[in-house]
Amino acid sequence: MISVKIDREIEVMRKAGRITAGARALAGSMVRPGVTTKQIDKAVYDFIVSHGAKPSFLHYGGFPASACISINDVVIHGIPDDRVLKEGDIVSVDVGAQWNGYHGDCAATFACGEISEAAKKLIAVTEKSFYEGLQFVKQGGRVSDISHAVQAYVEKNGFSVVRSFVGHGVGANLHEDPEVPNFGRPGRGPRLLKGMTIAIEPMVCAGAYDVRVLKDQWTTVTCDGSLAAHYENTVLITEGKPEILTVDEGL
Repeated sequence: MISVKIDREIEVMRKAGRITAGARALAGSMVRPGVTTKQIDKAVYDFIVSHGAKPSFLHYGGFPASACISINDVVIHGIPDDRVLKEGDIVSVDVGAQWNGYHGDCAATFACGEISEAAKKLIAVTEKSFYEGLQFVKQGGRVSDISHAVQAYVEKNGFSVVRSFVGHGVGANLHEDPEVPNFGRPGRGPRLLKGMTIAIEPMVCAGAYDVRVLKDQWTTVTCDGSLAAHYENTVLITEGKPEILTVDEGL
């Protein structure tokens, strides 16, 4: 069942979104050679808690950390540990924060030092594909209008979109209806209504879109070992232009 938020809920989600975006920005600022993913995760936890919120991911379905930190061929759900980042890595950080009962959810991929031109293009196309989809976030549209726009832009640039994982509604629950795929024909799926809040999150592979989940039941990698990037924001459907709720405006 799709949840349509009232004004009071939206105000709470704006605050949750700002905290979440601040945590993403902090994590991104820490991505550099010599830093461990566990250090980044600890900083994310401390930041979220210091703003009176709870890390949405910590213990969610048994996940052991506050951030998903995914390196190179890891698409999503990388578990922070003692691995040291090195020059040339690309690092995807996915974070969520719950404030007063509502969640924000966002992600981005960051360069660790100097990276290849191919990796730079992958990161840029992944982020731009989110904004291509955002153009179709409007009252009365269909979810798959977003999906088709993301896929078309990604494939035009020679990359592929993951099929096995999708975006989703966000609110009192971290994952709500509707699902928001990053692929598909336009004009399908639920209609977008004012007050809906959704996470649009392109997951893009430099090679084929096939992925597999490792034995830890979380870490998801490209089957062909190609690089992957991830970009996500929580978005509010309005009567006019959509509003990105996960904006780092300072706290």
